[in-house]
Order: sequence, then structure tokens, then C-alpha cells
Amino acid sequence: MPDVANKTLFDPTAVFVTEQTTQEGIFKEVSDQLLAKQYVKPEFLKNLWEREQNYPTGIDMSVVNPDYPNVAIPHTEGNFVNVRLVVPIKLVTPVDFGNMIEPADKFPVSFLFMILNNDPDGQANVLSEIMGFLTTTPAEDLQHFFNETNRAAIYSFLNTFFNQG
Repeated sequence: MPDVANKTLFDPTAVFVTEQTTQEGIFKEVSDQLLAKQYVKPEFLKNLWEREQNYPTGIDMSVVNPDYPNVAIPHTEGNFVNVRLVVPIKLVTPVDFGNMIEPADKFPVSFLFMILNNDPDGQANVLSEIMGFLTTTPAEDLQHFFNETNRAAIYSFLNTFFNQG
């Protein structure tokens, strides 16, 4: 495997800006493209959807900054993916996700950080890196990032501000 693959958790060809207005639509659009790249296995979509229903991944960002939009971090087990990657997905229209802490609570989410992780021991690491990014990036910069709809700009921002351990 080339060395470059280990240097970043992001791929410029796996950054999405979607106009889908349902979880199902978002997951299908992104999964189809990830499957075409062979980043995920055919069962990925079904398992991603089931996991999100049973273990919601929405994060209420108002506790970090009341001006931030809410995010979600959908993922599934490593045996359904072929790579270690974070897939950023900007939602043009916010979509309701269940709260990771209080699953019965739902709130609108505007940005997804989908985790693809074929290393079962690495899931918590990637989640903590995402949370670190969300809590340590300067507020003004992060606010601009959340409003960005240009895929290249999203990728560039993440490569600049995302602290890779």
C-alpha cells in the first residue's frame, strides 16, 4: 500500500455536498459512490442504516458553541469497509438525526463525518480525533467551514485544521 494512504484520513474524491433530504437518501448517495471506489463492501449501506437506527450518531454542538450546526458521525463495523477514512458530507438542507447521548431525541444535522474504518481497534481513535477537531478549531474558522459548499475547500480545510495523531 502506498505511503500516502497513511498520511491523511481524507480523500479529495470522497468529500460530498448533498442535496438529499433524508438519512436514507444521503446514505444511499454516498454509499453508492464509495462502493464504486471499492472503499466499502456491498453490505455497507444496509449495515450503516441499521446501525444508525439502533445507535444514533447525532451530536448536539450547542454545548461546544451555540452558533455551530449539529453534526453526526455515522459508521458501521469494520468488516463492511476496505479502508480507513473519514468522509465529510455537507448537507445543503439539515436532516434530523437521533442524539448519540439521548437516542430518543432528534435534532437537525448539517454536517456528517462518516467514519470508514477497517481497523476495529481504531474506531474510538478516529471518533476522538473528530471531536478534537470540533472542539479545538478556532470558532470563526469552524463556522466558515460549516457553511462551505465547495468540495475542494472542505478537503483543504480538513487537511489544514484536522490534527492527525
